[in-house]
Amino acid sequence: MGAKEEVIPELSYWQDGSIVVGVDEVGRGAIAGPIVACAVALKPFAELPLRDSKKLSKSKRKEFSLIIRESSLSVGIGVVDSALVDSIGISSANRLAMIRALEDLKVEFDIVISDYFDLDGVNCISFAKADEKSLCCAAASVVAKTLRDEIMHRFSEIFDRYSFEKNVGYPTKTHIMALRSSGPCDIHRFSFRPLKELG
Repeated sequence: MGAKEEVIPELSYWQDGSIVVGVDEVGRGAIAGPIVACAVALKPFAELPLRDSKKLSKSKRKEFSLIIRESSLSVGIGVVDSALVDSIGISSANRLAMIRALEDLKVEFDIVISDYFDLDGVNCISFAKADEKSLCCAAASVVAKTLRDEIMHRFSEIFDRYSFEKNVGYPTKTHIMALRSSGPCDIHRFSFRPLKELG
């Protein structure tokens, strides 16, 4: 928890004997590659010294991802590819990835804590920056980010012009330059503005 003790949102639910799941997604702002969501049902009263995945180095995320799996009752993954993002829109794709992650869990749960997105069909509470305030959401963020980075690194071997191993699909200067010189590849999101402007 760090030097300062903080009250995490799931604590009161754990005290009631509830199974809490944190769910988060990554890849929303990318212009290539999938949306990847993760749902983590931590063991009640788990203690993990982490917060949002964006504040961890790549090596730390990978290290914590293994610790999180060991500290969890179950971990679920949901993926929505770029073609479906184009088809249904980014907000729907985010929710779908999260629902798929919840469906992939191998444990019954009582409540879901989501970063920003309300999810129909489950007992869900959502609030801004949940990936910084909720231990379960922070854990989900770390696993989702680690997995998506791995996916984009594999895509970099197939589509080697765009430096996906460095930008993981986000619109960096070198990524945009590669788009302008080579055009898009199969995993680009054609409904996103940089692609539409190039078209």
